[in-house]
Amino acid sequence: GYTLLGGLAARTRRVQLGTLVTGVTYRNPALLAKMVTTLDIVSAGRAILGIGAAWYEEEHDGLGFDFPPAGERLDRLEEALQICRAMFTEEAPSFAGKHYRIEKALNIPRPIQQNGPRIMVGGSGQKRTLRLVAQYADMCNVFGSPATLRRHLEVLHRHCADVGRDPSEITTSSLGSLFLSSSPEEAEQTSSFLRDAAGADFEERFIVGDPPAVLDQVEAAIDAGLDMMIFNMPFADAATVRRAGELLVSRFG
Repeated sequence: GYTLLGGLAARTRRVQLGTLVTGVTYRNPALLAKMVTTLDIVSAGRAILGIGAAWYEEEHDGLGFDFPPAGERLDRLEEALQICRAMFTEEAPSFAGKHYRIEKALNIPRPIQQNGPRIMVGGSGQKRTLRLVAQYADMCNVFGSPATLRRHLEVLHRHCADVGRDPSEITTSSLGSLFLSSSPEEAEQTSSFLRDAAGADFEERFIVGDPPAVLDQVEAAIDAGLDMMIFNMPFADAATVRRAGELLVSRFG
C-alpha cells in the first residue's frame, strides 16, 4: 500500500490506499521541506511531499491555526512550493516572498532522490490550483466522478500549454472513499445511506459496490485520464482493506 502521513508519503504501487496532503497553513515550508527530506532518507528515496491550500476551517479553529482567506492561502501555497523545490534541489537557496522567506537555507543531509522528493499538489480549483500544478508540481490530486475528473484534467492540460509544460510530466491521481461490499444488496444499502448523508455529492465522492462493480467504477475513473487512484476506506476493518487491495492490484497493479 501507500502510506501518507500528514502529507509525507512513501510510494509503492499505482493503486493505493491512504490519506492525503497537508495544508500549507499547518507548517512553515522550510521546516516541511526538511521533514520530507528526512522521510526520503529513512524510506530509501520513496518520499512524496503532498501539499494543498488547506480547507478545513473547523480544524484550524480547534488547533489554533490561522485560517486566511482562500486567495491568501493560495498565495502561501505558491511560495511554499517554490521554497520546498529550492531546498530539495539547491545547496543554500534564498527566497523572499510576501508570507515566507529563507536565507541561504541548508538542507543537510540531502534527499536521496535526484532533484528531491516529488511534489503532489492536492486540489481541484481550476483557476489557480491547477495552474500551480502546471507550474510547480510533479503530481496532482483531484476528485470527482469520471466526467468531473475529465474536466479537471482538460483544464490542467490548458494550463500546461500556457506555461510551456508537457502534461505527461505530471502524474495525475484522484482521492475518493471506497466501500467494498460482499454483495449487490449490501452495496445498495450502503449507497442509500451515503446518498442520504452526501446528497448530490454522492457520485463525486464515493465508489461503492461488490467487487465487479468496484472494478468497473475504478476503470471508468482511470479511463478519464488518471494515472493512479488513492482511496480511504471509512469504517472498513483490516480484512476488508486487504481484500480491496488484492482486488485492485489484481486488475490494475
